Amino acid sequence: MCGIVGILGTAEVAPHIVDALALLEYRGYDSAGIATLDGGKIDRRRAEGKLRNLRNSLAEAPLSGRSGIGHTRWATHGAPTKGNAHPHVTPRVAVVHNGIIENYRELGDEVTGAGIVLQSETDTEIIAHLITLELDAGKTPQAAVAATLKRLRGAFALAILFTGHDDLLIGARHGPPLAVGHGDGEMYLGSDAIALAPLTSSITYLEDGDLAVLTRQGAEIYDAGGKPVQRPAQQSVASAFRVDKGNYHHFMIKEIFEQPEVIGHTLAHYSDLANDRIAMPEMPVDFATLERLTICACGTAYIAGLVAKYWFEKVARLPVDIDIASEFRYREVPLAAQGFALFISQSGETADTLAALNYCKGAGQTIGALVNVTESSIARGADIVLPIYAGPEIGVASTKAFTCQLAALAALVIFAAKARGTIDEAEERRLVRSLAEVPRHMLDAFRQEEKIKTIAQGLTKVRDILFLGRGTSFPLALEGALKLKELSYLHAEGYAAGELKHGPIALIDQTVPVIFLAPDDDLYEKTVSNMAEVAARGGRVILISQNDRIAEWQGRIESSIELPDADPFVMPIVAAVSVQLLAYHTAVFMGTDVDQPRNLAKSVTVE
Repeated sequence: MCGIVGILGTAEVAPHIVDALALLEYRGYDSAGIATLDGGKIDRRRAEGKLRNLRNSLAEAPLSGRSGIGHTRWATHGAPTKGNAHPHVTPRVAVVHNGIIENYRELGDEVTGAGIVLQSETDTEIIAHLITLELDAGKTPQAAVAATLKRLRGAFALAILFTGHDDLLIGARHGPPLAVGHGDGEMYLGSDAIALAPLTSSITYLEDGDLAVLTRQGAEIYDAGGKPVQRPAQQSVASAFRVDKGNYHHFMIKEIFEQPEVIGHTLAHYSDLANDRIAMPEMPVDFATLERLTICACGTAYIAGLVAKYWFEKVARLPVDIDIASEFRYREVPLAAQGFALFISQSGETADTLAALNYCKGAGQTIGALVNVTESSIARGADIVLPIYAGPEIGVASTKAFTCQLAALAALVIFAAKARGTIDEAEERRLVRSLAEVPRHMLDAFRQEEKIKTIAQGLTKVRDILFLGRGTSFPLALEGALKLKELSYLHAEGYAAGELKHGPIALIDQTVPVIFLAPDDDLYEKTVSNMAEVAARGGRVILISQNDRIAEWQGRIESSIELPDADPFVMPIVAAVSVQLLAYHTAVFMGTDVDQPRNLAKSVTVE
């Protein structure tokens, strides 16, 4: 995840910004930079690669100034070069940015139409120019930022300096986290409380849609409607040596809300968002001639692989064999000559998955590893490693690792489909654009949280819960049931909706909630026909679908959770938020240990 640090200080700030950025290195990055105000004018230093390169640049040409912003960048739009590194500047502003601006092309056309020559390939530079154009039109810095924010579509966090305004720093949050730090005659901005830990322990966490105007005397915060609001300051327990929960009660809910940001970084690694193309690393297998793909994993990672099976077979027309690693390793599976086997694991140390990998390797298969830990045993045993870039996941129940696995798999599917000729360039662009929209759609899904809490409270009074879905919603039904049972200790089962009449319908009565995952796709009508059967038998129906579809069922269902209008291809990634929040809040109401459920471990390293 990219890192942001901003300081309005009483002394030179550049060394403190670099030190703070160093505490964010665990998030991953590929370039870094700093801008300060020196005599009211913006000056900056940037470097490709690690922070030591930026430190060397500053040693050769130091930056003066008591106000500054810094950034560690994970490339999204544009390659990881010095020219694309943040901050991006105009004669009037300097901007650092986490996130993805989806409509940057049309905004960029407007900027270049005004005669401005762009100096980078990034969406961030467009933001700097838009703010500058508003300033040139006579707006104040705050008004210029507010007007620009209204035009941005996507997920983002920003920190902005202004020429001639030594005592002003503006931050804005729409999705990725951003916090204000309070000091004695100094003020700070940071994307992570860990970065601010050496500077202050008094932290105010901005909420989604907030705009913060900082001076050395304090911060004024405005909500998404432009109204002044009070956000509480609290004492942070973050340190440079551990990941912090911030203002969240549990790591799990923090990690759920990190998903728009981390998925953006996963997509950035596997796609060229500037050109709507997939940009996979060089693969040791030719998908054009590959006859079958083997996928193997455990738990939630297996469910991610099951979603991928639907994608590979439908989009890339590539047959997929998928199995649970603990079963695969003992079946002595016959494997196709020169086949490709893909192993999915958050930790990269799952014992059963590693054993299955070794079996496939011994059978002459080319090995792929989709992991979150690139130094892991599974990664070391692979011919190609596909990192998911989820960052540290502390909660035992996987959330952001699951959706980052899906994002990376979706990119691999598009890559395979293009190689196999089952999609053309136009369809590749469409699918990549739909992936780029996922962070924004997740932000929309979060807005259902209060309604989900109400539903979750009702689930605490039952003994059995069913999740049903078709197509890619079937694996998501499995994931919803798995999350609920491992966190709340309630009995929950996921089924393919078409299997309802082959047994599960016997369980239906007025005491059993049945949660239907029925997004508006080509299987919607089939799914709701099963839902009608449950309703006719007095079952308690909870429908997860888009607003228009939910409206059709008012009066016949108990409750509903609204999904954003995302492309059906990416819906499993977006809809995961709903089942994650449902499981989380049910567990909270049940009073269980959310981050460390009983009998479970984060990494299963023994059989």
